[in-house]
Amino acid sequence: MISEDDVRARAYAMPLTSPAYPPGPYRFVNREFFIITYRTDPEALAAVVPAPLEVTDPIVKFEVIRMPDSIGFGDYTESGQVIPVSYKGQTGGYVHAMYLDDDSPIAGGRELWGFPKKLASPTLAVDKETLVGTLDFGSIRIATATMGYKHRELSEAEVMPALNAPNFLLKIMPHVDGTPRICELVRYYMTDIVFKGAWTGPAALELFQHALAPVAQLPVREVLGATHIVTDLTLGLGEVMHDYLK
Repeated sequence: MISEDDVRARAYAMPLTSPAYPPGPYRFVNREFFIITYRTDPEALAAVVPAPLEVTDPIVKFEVIRMPDSIGFGDYTESGQVIPVSYKGQTGGYVHAMYLDDDSPIAGGRELWGFPKKLASPTLAVDKETLVGTLDFGSIRIATATMGYKHRELSEAEVMPALNAPNFLLKIMPHVDGTPRICELVRYYMTDIVFKGAWTGPAALELFQHALAPVAQLPVREVLGATHIVTDLTLGLGEVMHDYLK
């Protein structure tokens, strides 16, 4: 029998005897971001951003991220939507939705930080002169993002403020009766960032309706810009900023 003391000492992740991911810290090498910033409807943002966060502008960042070398999580690709917000005067990003193709970071992201992750099939690749990001949910294409490949180089000073900014998550973990046992606003940072390059170019984004992957719930009204960034970084563990159950 495993003693109660051993259970307490070993119980950082599920399953107890074969955890889905190892303990952190979690370092990412050659992490590649493709981010398209677009304007959407204010009413759409108001319907998905939880208080006490505040929306400052009707802006969304659609992201496709390649992670070929990540400690504990392996090689995977991720896509999602991040909404610029303010929390008590501090600006950052609220992670609204994430879709990825690997079980370990899905489990770790949800259990540790509260990332809103679902299983899907995103891709990021260069198609001749075009950087292309796609997102499929099951067999259905729900997003296509394109940018001219490395049309103009961006400096480290131009992109580091966004990478250094905090991000916010709504962490929800249910009790055995289905009621929320944990419901918290979590803040985290990316740290120890090594800048390796950044570029921009003309960009376009299409989002398609899906009942269970509603990326088009935040419709594209105007594409404002795009960036392609390569870095090494550490994904810092979170801190609780607000407890909704107290």
